[in-house]
Amino acid sequence: MAGIKALVGLSFSGAIGLTFLLLGCGLEQYGVYWPLFVLIFYVLSPIPTFIARRVSDDDSTSNACRELAYFLTTGIVVSAFGLPIVLARTTTIQWGACGLVMTGNAIIFLTILGFFIVFGGSDDFSWEQW
Repeated sequence: MAGIKALVGLSFSGAIGLTFLLLGCGLEQYGVYWPLFVLIFYVLSPIPTFIARRVSDDDSTSNACRELAYFLTTGIVVSAFGLPIVLARTTTIQWGACGLVMTGNAIIFLTILGFFIVFGGSDDFSWEQW
């Protein structure tokens, strides 16, 4: 039952994060949908960690594959926070929209981290239950 509560909480926080992202795009005074390109970063960010966990044999120690995955994930997350700033500096979007997108980024990436903490750490977890 604890897994269901965690899943509901993670889905709720993901919905809140996407709401901030869509508010940054769809409010009448902003009205530009360029910030939706951060959705690409949301999809790409867990992929290196998924691959590293699948390839690596040992979960207790650090290895080069896992460290490379953490490095790539960090680069993706930093890029997701940098894109709205670059768009705001070039006046493609307004600074208010940038703030809403950055808030949505923080919530979404904390949701992804929460998913890895809740569902990725236990040995009895398998993807077959999905």
